[in-house]
Amino acid sequence: MPTLQVPRERLVRWVANFEERHGVTALHVADGALTGTAEDGSTFAAHPPFAAAYAGEPEATAFAAATTLPEDWGVLLVRKGGFAIARLTGERTVDSKTGQRHVQGRTKAGGQSQQRFARRRDNQARQAYEAAAEHAARILAGLTGPLVTGGDRPAVDEVLADPRLRALTVVEPWLAVPDPRRGVLEQAVRDAAAVRVAVRNADQGQPQ
Repeated sequence: MPTLQVPRERLVRWVANFEERHGVTALHVADGALTGTAEDGSTFAAHPPFAAAYAGEPEATAFAAATTLPEDWGVLLVRKGGFAIARLTGERTVDSKTGQRHVQGRTKAGGQSQQRFARRRDNQARQAYEAAAEHAARILAGLTGPLVTGGDRPAVDEVLADPRLRALTVVEPWLAVPDPRRGVLEQAVRDAAAVRVAVRNADQGQPQ
């Protein structure tokens, strides 16, 4: 099912809008999510952020009230062209860093020239990952809560392979982002903290 990212503070209104569109909706709690089944057959399943499980009352208000942010959590975004890191307490960013590193694109040259180019490109990428790991180790040192990651999976894996970062607890959702910049990081923080709502429209199977 398509998945929407709904800010926690808008979840109650979102459920009300869903009911207005699809008819009387029965709410339940199943598999750690708040679920809804409307009279037209449309359904949704709202999952708390950070892969948390909800076990409260089958009510949108109760779900929203229980969906709180950790006192200590982080975001790590890495691509070959750059990185972005944030450490937060609740909604407040207490430290962050973005950085860009030039990594050459592919070449059509062949033979030894292509091999030299590939080695240079690999070296540039490795230096970029090392820089990201250095800043991540400083900003995320002693992190007790979850870490949400995104960007390019192999790049993130390279950074998290640093021994100083191996104890971090990485959770869903994975954030698909372009080259990290300040604006990209700020949006990623909002997306990481949002409720993930999987929606199935009875007629079209599309998000509402």
